[in-house]
Amino acid sequence: MKISSVSGFVKKWWISIRPFSLPASTMPVIFGSVLAFVFGNGDFSLLKFLMAFFGMVFLHSGANILNDIFDFKNGLDKLPTPVSGGVVRGIISMKQAWRAVYLFFGMGTVLGLLLSWMVSPILFLIGIPGLLIGIFYTKGGKYSLKYRALGDLAVFLNFGVLGSLGAWFVQTGSLSWIPVLWAVPIATLVIAILHANNWRDIASDQQGHVYTIASLLGDKNSLRYYGFLIFAPFFMVLALILIPYFLFPGYPFMPFSFAIVLLSLPMALKLWQKALNRKQPKNPIDFITLDGATGQYNLVFGLLSTGALILESVIRLL
Repeated sequence: MKISSVSGFVKKWWISIRPFSLPASTMPVIFGSVLAFVFGNGDFSLLKFLMAFFGMVFLHSGANILNDIFDFKNGLDKLPTPVSGGVVRGIISMKQAWRAVYLFFGMGTVLGLLLSWMVSPILFLIGIPGLLIGIFYTKGGKYSLKYRALGDLAVFLNFGVLGSLGAWFVQTGSLSWIPVLWAVPIATLVIAILHANNWRDIASDQQGHVYTIASLLGDKNSLRYYGFLIFAPFFMVLALILIPYFLFPGYPFMPFSFAIVLLSLPMALKLWQKALNRKQPKNPIDFITLDGATGQYNLVFGLLSTGALILESVIRLL
């Protein structure tokens, strides 16, 4: 295969997978794994972490292409946008797309099965619901999760609390409420990514009789909802620090080092400004690409949260 054909192959599948969205699913895995090391009293296994990380990458990639297939088949994605996948752009065929879906879901499932064998069959209780949510997010016609205003809940569970809990369990072999509760701020930002996408697509979704939270809320209320989603995580972190610390002595509270997430506040303010100016944007694609920009904010917030855990670990050693 020539270099040009190799680069073309990589490019078309890079576009089809939509890697800009992958931090939404992989960040909870990173966070949950580090959380397990710092608070779970377990030895960190790099092999298990990599298996969990790439398992999530494969499953999310498959879900992205599957979503692309059904949105195109149902007439929701007709024209390419800067964040469109390969099917609507016409760079991969339906046959190729379905093969990729089977391949990615297959590889992700194999890694999940191996981890369950290495750790505990209980991991199935976390992994199987996540797999089903990924499959039926758009598959299932009018009963799919996305089309019945359940998409926000689906990504909150799959790319938030289940990802964090699963990563914790892989490292510790035990269940805990800590990775679930402490992942909520990050999971809320994952909803913000999806909402920005659905907010942009309100008109086409309504034409296709697709009901998302955004289409049900309408434009003005979608703005309010988006504002809540991008700013609420700061207050959630504050609550997770202070409420257990003052009201429930003896119970684990989120370390004060999590105050460093405030460094991402300028990004949130910038996103809010783009949302406010959606009808007269400074840059024509500001609102179109709001979901991608929100994904970058989610990544920074997640990395800062993970950094807070590492900082707490260092403080404990001093």
